[in-house]
Amino acid sequence: MKLLSLLHRWTGGLVGLLLAIIGLSGTALLWEDSWILLDGANDAPVSSAAELGDAIEVAIETAPGLSRITFAGDEIGLHQAIYADGGGAYIAQDGTVVDRWAGPWGRPELWLFDLHHHLLAGEIGKTITGVLGILLLAFAITGTILWWRTRKTFRFRLWPARYTTSAIVRQHRDLGVVASPFLILIAVTGTLMVFPAISSVLLSPIAEPDAKPTLPEGLAPADRNTDWRRVMVNAQSAYPSAAARRLMIPREVGQPIAIRFRQDFEWTPNGRSYVWIAPDTAEIIATDDPAKGDRASAVVEKFYPLHAAKVGGLAWRIALTFAGFALIVLGLLASWSFWTAKIGSRPATVLRAKEATR
Repeated sequence: MKLLSLLHRWTGGLVGLLLAIIGLSGTALLWEDSWILLDGANDAPVSSAAELGDAIEVAIETAPGLSRITFAGDEIGLHQAIYADGGGAYIAQDGTVVDRWAGPWGRPELWLFDLHHHLLAGEIGKTITGVLGILLLAFAITGTILWWRTRKTFRFRLWPARYTTSAIVRQHRDLGVVASPFLILIAVTGTLMVFPAISSVLLSPIAEPDAKPTLPEGLAPADRNTDWRRVMVNAQSAYPSAAARRLMIPREVGQPIAIRFRQDFEWTPNGRSYVWIAPDTAEIIATDDPAKGDRASAVVEKFYPLHAAKVGGLAWRIALTFAGFALIVLGLLASWSFWTAKIGSRPATVLRAKEATR
């Protein structure tokens, strides 16, 4: 138990600040729809398939190199266009461009998303966040084990009663055990999204052979001759009752246009129902319907909605907000108390070492 406590304390002291950053950025993103205060942000999504085609035209005219456009939905009533250079635009459902930015730092929700998922360090940062997820899972489990010995002294506090090492340790221990169920869920879902190979291994008993459609190559490019209204109307026919969520322009010439829809049974906000469209003829080339997928795919689809409180309503969002706050406090105070204790004890240690040599 002493070794477990030592590992818990040292590892927490080393990565606590990073976990606090993950907790702070994630908590802010939970309430993203509340602080994007742009005209039309609170409008209900009412655009038809043909009107979505018009929105694509506006996005293309706004700037060159359109990469994707996420259509207005329940969370935000604006279309979000993202361009190849990292810039973007918010477009109202009536076609008005309400905001335009030149790079990923132009909107707080974009760099907060990058901070939370990649620590602003690209793929390396993404790997680090995955490792932090594993460590968070370990912290929640080992912390609960260590708390059990002192359970009779439990007293729930959001903040330490005093800024002493003993008070911080007690508050850390008791707050951590209350938040641990939520932190475990956040850690598991986040880690499995970063490391899908782990998810594949764990879910292999209920997985079936992947039957993704084979997409043709050598198609005509998406250009000024593409009829975007026809593209969206034809794509909608594949899932008549589903909501169109995102259109992705092919990165390479000869590839089809990809459109994501969300069917009623899907938890993921942008859905995982795909339609691929030929840019020149607007004909449907292939579809991928999650309703026909295996149970493993259905489980994987739940990771992000649970992790980001995209389901469960206000109650689940508040629960994850508490978990995010707990992660911030636990991470910050763990690092602060660990390093101040180490620095504060250094002179005494050096003095004892000198006395021993006399």
